[in-house]
Amino acid sequence: MENNLLSSFTHKVMPLAGLILAAALVSAGGAASPQTAGNPFDQLRGDWKGGGTVVPAKGPPKKVSCSETYKVAGSNIVQTLQCTGNDYEVSTTLKLTYKGGKIKGSWSESTYDANGSVTGTAKDNTIHTRITGDKFSGRMSIKVSNAGHSINIVQLNAKSGTYRLATSLNLRR
Repeated sequence: MENNLLSSFTHKVMPLAGLILAAALVSAGGAASPQTAGNPFDQLRGDWKGGGTVVPAKGPPKKVSCSETYKVAGSNIVQTLQCTGNDYEVSTTLKLTYKGGKIKGSWSESTYDANGSVTGTAKDNTIHTRITGDKFSGRMSIKVSNAGHSINIVQLNAKSGTYRLATSLNLRR
């Protein structure tokens, strides 16, 4: 039973965990924009809304809608994000620090009791990150433009060492 529960969690929810991390790391992408001087988190302060697609390991892609809030204090940011779809919801908190082009921090997801760390770099208007955790690992790239943020997450299959598309998300004010 426990194995089935974990398997169900992994197939349905882990791509959402990636989605949440991606949304949270949008902040780093904003930091990398050539027009932004100083703290990259300043332009993220406030509320955001968006949507996108989660691609489960099994089954068709699913649409999600999300709302998030960023609270900025110096070079630190706390992001709260809630995403919902037809048959699930996820609630995440992310804490990040930006220093010298590098991003690091931690994340936690309360609905499914998942957590982990985030590391990455910001350059120009793109960021690249590694997401690790007790129930999700993968890579993310974020491209920031004046129109918003485009985020793609690939999930690592630890057995095969391959990656698969897990999440695609767009956020706007």
